Amino acid sequence: MSTTTTPAAERARTVLATGQLMGWRTVDLLTIAFLGVAFGVAYWGYGLLYNGPISALGLAFQPLFGLFVGFWFIAGVVGGLVVRRPGAALACELIAAIVSALFGNQWGVTTVVSGLAQGLGAELAFAIFAYKAFGPAVAVLAGALSAPLEWVYEAYAYFADWTWAWKLAYLPLMVVSGIVIAGVGGWLLTRALAQAGALNPFPPGQEVLERKAV
Repeated sequence: MSTTTTPAAERARTVLATGQLMGWRTVDLLTIAFLGVAFGVAYWGYGLLYNGPISALGLAFQPLFGLFVGFWFIAGVVGGLVVRRPGAALACELIAAIVSALFGNQWGVTTVVSGLAQGLGAELAFAIFAYKAFGPAVAVLAGALSAPLEWVYEAYAYFADWTWAWKLAYLPLMVVSGIVIAGVGGWLLTRALAQAGALNPFPPGQEVLERKAV
């Protein structure tokens, strides 16, 4: 499969999406759908953990629960890192949210609103770099930016009774969680999938093949 690289990107060993940036291939669509469904099932399972053992921690300072939300941001980060086309991060996160809601969780259809908010944040990170940079720093930024819009939604939809001090404390904790779990975790997961050969039709897989060929 041919790939497109810029000189700067080539030096950084970054492979861009094949052909036109907006030219989604069938394999791109299918992979985003597959990843979205897989992460949606994982989100549903994590919801059980979050509403069980994690909530049972009974934290006196409830904004600390923000440290545990980053797992719900990871679909957008991985989708953007794998397909590297506009809309990939948003679509993957949104599909994951829809699947999680369909499986049944305590948030119901409002999960889709969260998926939209988180996906838009992750998408913004890739758009800032014009979809030409996909290293760990961009992944971390995508994880971090997944939090702000979700924070706005949760502050009014779920935590309206919190004081503003708690609401304001919740945001940076969500960002930290997004950076560590979704950003670093998503980048490591994508790298592991590429190393295993699961992403050979995509830029991360091509980067691995090129490194091995040197």
